[in-house]
Amino acid sequence: MRSFSLIDFVSLFTALRWTVALVVLALAFGAPLALGLAAGRISRFAGLRWAMAACIQVIQSVPLLGLLFFFYFGMPVFLGIQVPALVAVTVAYTLYTAAFLGEIWRGGLEAVKQAQWEAGACLGLSAWQQFRHIIAPQALRLSLPPTVGFLVQLIKGTSLASILGFVELARAGQVVSAATFQPLLTYALVAAIYFALCLPLTLWSRSLEARLDGSR
Repeated sequence: MRSFSLIDFVSLFTALRWTVALVVLALAFGAPLALGLAAGRISRFAGLRWAMAACIQVIQSVPLLGLLFFFYFGMPVFLGIQVPALVAVTVAYTLYTAAFLGEIWRGGLEAVKQAQWEAGACLGLSAWQQFRHIIAPQALRLSLPPTVGFLVQLIKGTSLASILGFVELARAGQVVSAATFQPLLTYALVAAIYFALCLPLTLWSRSLEARLDGSR
């Protein structure tokens, strides 16, 4: 047993690298997949819409912890494939991010009135040009606030990666607490760091919601 020291404080902040890295990986791989899911959800082809909706519903119905367990512990059992922890975490968070962002962005796309597509067609624009110059900017305006709100949820969700051995912020708090026997101080600092990360994003989301009010 030892007292809480500056080294422990630094170790908590050092562990933020995995928290940030997991968020970046989830967004880097999940955002393009989410765009594809959103586009499929508004497709003219009923089969594609149903398939994308089914994928989203399946992923959203499984807890994030379940996804992590499946890709790390389940893949060797069911398929005989040993998946590295980083790959398993990346895939799980990618699917999780894609499913939720896909629905958020689908809502933004569907909120743009059909008349906007028709106006673009009247100007002789192709479907891609209509989407790029007319639909996407308006959909971005509508979906940006909830996207930032989801980012807060994603940051807090990275704490589950500790079950696969990642020493991110929450796991670092457990290690420091076990070493110093000062759980109240340790977890108060962990909570304060999460709060410092999430509060600016929450305030930004509210500000965006007020400034980018789609009903105006």
